[in-house]
Amino acid sequence: QVQLVESGGGLVQAGGSLRLSCAASGSIFSINAINDMGWYRQAPEKQRELVAYITRGGSTNYGDIVKGRFTISRDNAKNTVYLQMNSLKPEDTAVYYCAARRKMILSWDYWGQGTQVTVSS
Repeated sequence: QVQLVESGGGLVQAGGSLRLSCAASGSIFSINAINDMGWYRQAPEKQRELVAYITRGGSTNYGDIVKGRFTISRDNAKNTVYLQMNSLKPEDTAVYYCAARRKMILSWDYWGQGTQVTVSS
């Protein structure tokens, strides 16, 4: 089993920046089985949507709405994934969830508890 703990959310003005972190912990076997780590977000009364994910090898995939503004990165030695969010907009306000999955698995195996990001206009 793997636990994901997010941090770094908060309140920021439009145009500002935030950096989210997500640290994975658990058995060595379970941690080493994780290939992809990523971020989803869910705004009130909206469906959860992909923000970005990154493979163990460093390949990245971004949702269209954040391309060019957000950057995902990963430190495999620390089992941690980061999301640098720049040029934030009020519509980026949401709960941001960290997720992780094993290689060749389509669904996400593990989810964090979420961290609130609020962007004021």
